[in-house]
Amino acid sequence: MNGPIRRLTYALFVALGTLALATAFIQSVRADALRTDPSNPRVVLSLAGKERGAIVSADGVVLAVSDLVEGSDRRFTRSYPAGELFAWPVGHTTALFGESGLEASYSDQLRSRQDLTISDILTAVFGGDLRPKSLGLSVDAALQEVAERALGDHAGAVVALDPNTGAVLAWVSHPGYDPQAFADDPAVARAVAEADDQPLLDRGARVLAPPASTFKLVVSAAAIESGNWSPDDLLPDPAEFQLPGSTAVMRNPTGESCNSGPEVSIREAIVRSCNIPFAELAIDIGSASVVDMAEAFGWNAELETDLPTTASQLPDPGNDDAALAQSAIGERDVRATTLQMASVVATIAADGARYRPYLVQSVFDADGELVEEADPEAFEAVISQTTADELTEMMVAVVDRGTGTAASLPDVPVAGKTGTSEAGPAWFVGFAPADTPEIAIAVVVLDPGQDGSGGRTAAPIARAVLAEWILR
Repeated sequence: MNGPIRRLTYALFVALGTLALATAFIQSVRADALRTDPSNPRVVLSLAGKERGAIVSADGVVLAVSDLVEGSDRRFTRSYPAGELFAWPVGHTTALFGESGLEASYSDQLRSRQDLTISDILTAVFGGDLRPKSLGLSVDAALQEVAERALGDHAGAVVALDPNTGAVLAWVSHPGYDPQAFADDPAVARAVAEADDQPLLDRGARVLAPPASTFKLVVSAAAIESGNWSPDDLLPDPAEFQLPGSTAVMRNPTGESCNSGPEVSIREAIVRSCNIPFAELAIDIGSASVVDMAEAFGWNAELETDLPTTASQLPDPGNDDAALAQSAIGERDVRATTLQMASVVATIAADGARYRPYLVQSVFDADGELVEEADPEAFEAVISQTTADELTEMMVAVVDRGTGTAASLPDVPVAGKTGTSEAGPAWFVGFAPADTPEIAIAVVVLDPGQDGSGGRTAAPIARAVLAEWILR
């Protein structure tokens, strides 16, 4: 064989080999992604005949189910009996607009795999069950309804966790949408997708907002963990504070000194939600301590949970004390999700242990047999139990006599912290009962109005949710 023919033969072998590998890759590894890609026109027909498993709340309310189309033995439609109440976290599955929420995260488990793809055939050959699985959530439908009603017409979110396990008890995002109408009517779906208020955006884990004074819990934790500060230690208490190296001046929310005196304790500064003492405290302990503590709580990394999350942000101020002072009060470039702030107070409630938040408690096969159960996963301890106890004590004082009194419950100690950002969002974070925590909560109201502080706007929402859980 002469040289040119030999080279042509080698080239043909390489081309055929590449084609074979590409075909195998597409039919096995990429098969699911291509089959469920909304831009694939075959998806419309495929989803119309696809059965999916049910999604059920912790208290037995059916949130999503596949219904057999009348007169057909293989075609199904997806129904969302709870409507807008569980738009988040359940989400939707549609032919034209894809999937979201748990419908997307658990799509492989929820959908029937009887498609005769190579992966499905191999599953069947090795004894796997191709029928759809169902999900049992940790979210309580009654609690979800109270949170939804309490948030009202405000844009914002409510996330409640079991601090002892990380289980999500409630997850509400406003504005919302009706996943049933979204799935049934392409015109409705397109209108929702293009709406200016972005109802398809999950404000529980994807929207960042300045955490305002709720971030003072992180600064307090860093100070106490350093071993150089305690809640009763005193800080200078001027009426205004010129930021180092800047002409800008920081003031407390009242425009006056925090405690009408030359000094104020960390405890009293938390109770009254004063800014200047925390700016000075952060400068004293240094940017490294503040950033390290924030990252231990989860900042600058995506929180691991059953839904996609946006990482909360805290750029390192370095040697810029003015930036550090503004960051210490949850402003400047500090940003957090509602889930992040719920995780912070859940960590304090759990004596310093930070658990991975999760929504799916159980996975069941088509026969109703349990095949998977959530296993609470604790990360490395963020703070000591002593620090957690001291933070809890200060947070109880916030609700008893400080800015968070609107979150108080009769005969139940509540630990909390308010926050009112200069950029608008109003916050309340806390847990109850403070001595034996059962529920931790974060509430953000993104449109509180001109006079809507965290204490006046977010705290009453938290109170309604805490009362439902504790006093039911």
